[in-house]
Amino acid sequence: MARRLSRAEAHASLVGAGLPFELEEIEVRGVVTRAWKNAPRSLAAVLAASAAHGERAFLVLDDERLSYAAHHRQVYRLAQALRERYGVRRGDRVAIAMRNLPEWSVAFWAVTGIGAIAVPLNAWSTARELVHCVNDSGAEVVVADGKRAALLAPCRRDLGLRGGLRGMIVVRGEGIARDGDIALWEDVLAAADDDPPLLDAQIEPDDDATIFYTSGTTGAPKGAVGTHRNICSNIMTVAYRGAIKQLCRGVTPVCLGGPAPHPTTLVPVPFFHVTGCHSILTPACHGGTTLILMHRWDPERALALIGRERITNVTGVPGMVLQMLESPSFADHDTASLMSLGYGGTPPPPRLLERISALLPQVDAENGYGLTEASSLVSYNAGESCRRHPDGAGAPVPTCDIRIVDEHGAALPRGARGEVCVRGPNIVRGYWNQPEASAETFRDGWLHTGDIGRLDEDGHLFLLDRAKDMLIRGGENVYCVEVENALCSHPAVMEAAVIGKPHPVLGQEVAAVVQVTPGRAVGEAALIEHCRARLAAFKVPVAIEVRNAPLPVSASGKVLKRQLQDEMFALSDALPAGSGG
Repeated sequence: MARRLSRAEAHASLVGAGLPFELEEIEVRGVVTRAWKNAPRSLAAVLAASAAHGERAFLVLDDERLSYAAHHRQVYRLAQALRERYGVRRGDRVAIAMRNLPEWSVAFWAVTGIGAIAVPLNAWSTARELVHCVNDSGAEVVVADGKRAALLAPCRRDLGLRGGLRGMIVVRGEGIARDGDIALWEDVLAAADDDPPLLDAQIEPDDDATIFYTSGTTGAPKGAVGTHRNICSNIMTVAYRGAIKQLCRGVTPVCLGGPAPHPTTLVPVPFFHVTGCHSILTPACHGGTTLILMHRWDPERALALIGRERITNVTGVPGMVLQMLESPSFADHDTASLMSLGYGGTPPPPRLLERISALLPQVDAENGYGLTEASSLVSYNAGESCRRHPDGAGAPVPTCDIRIVDEHGAALPRGARGEVCVRGPNIVRGYWNQPEASAETFRDGWLHTGDIGRLDEDGHLFLLDRAKDMLIRGGENVYCVEVENALCSHPAVMEAAVIGKPHPVLGQEVAAVVQVTPGRAVGEAALIEHCRARLAAFKVPVAIEVRNAPLPVSASGKVLKRQLQDEMFALSDALPAGSGG
């Protein structure tokens, strides 16, 4: 196919009757919704199909390379061990507590492949937080890397080892002692057969597959329960998005008879976050992608890997992409292999798309919106739409509906600001053992996200802020992203975070912390004047802390605003409810 199609033409060539991404109406938990007709029925089916990728590299970490075939063998062995050694059955929970290692993927597919429920845990968590999630989920087994195992080992009484928890399997556990409750990964796999049974053919699309714990910024983390349908819907959405990109480039995708691509994706985000798992790991397994893992995020290392591994795709948060582009050594690295840069999780700085266009003109830039409760992707912004509205989150994916509601849940007209609500087959079924929180968040098939946004006349989504992060200054709402965009429009600012400064009369005033671009300098007074020329007076920060070092972020790459408040004011306990991130 030589002619480049418009996005509308590409969409029409993919979603009609009998086409690869045909849509159908189905009923999910009593709600009629659009769904991908050809979506896999379960993650077990996705794994089984991936055997066709054979000896192609699946997971690469430094000099380690695990092929699809070797990955399958390890998954089979672990699945057998979970069933026979630990007695794990359909619906049982298995926690995964480790950083991005090849074994993370093996554990995930083994657990979900036998119909059990994978419980990915944040590898940055404290021992207390890990114990809470293990106990809250009722996990039967924990698969942990050496560092997480060392954190959990002293908590054996709290974890219920020798009781409800049947054991811990330790990955790369140098120095970790074997005993009746704690086994080493290599011993567990060595004891399994060469070709044990794996797949549970009885898995249904609406069976539970995962429990992802939310960040807990407003209290104890809640476990979002995702089904096989939820995750497989997102896998199809990612595949649809890839086919659209190829058609717009004038390339016939494999689903329409084109040559099979061999994409290579850099993974700078953790698998224990839905972006890393549902939008990178599971679609990669489905499509035969090679994933390049990183020990930790480092823009210089990322640039070196792009050249060494001929990486075609990078997906992360906007700050990661900008750090690569504004690295002093960017021009020294070979980035010609890159074809796509995807970013989401936080609103992108206004100049990000300009930098991509200037430095990487061959690259498709994409901005997406998603969340844990939606199994990752809800909308995406690419191509001409991204160039026209670089600050937008794009149109809903074909299986999702988006509406904006007021504080009473009533739908608002186009252009009005309100809470973003989402409906589709990717919406999780609720929170684990939290019926009240589930009833509040999931209503009549709609997920109430807590995000503030608007829809334009074309139905494209623009995010304004998180409801819980919005500042209220003397009764006036201040959308933090608007102030952050104003700060980031200054050429010396790499990243900005707006936080609330306590005030005895107004409640809060606007304050900010910024990271300066390498090689640039700017002062607080200059930045305040910069904002004053762009914002209403009540939105202009009264205090700005300028830093050279990156701002602190969570494992998913989001700036830790509460930590910044503590550092800047040392008065976090006095801050009004809802003022933090």
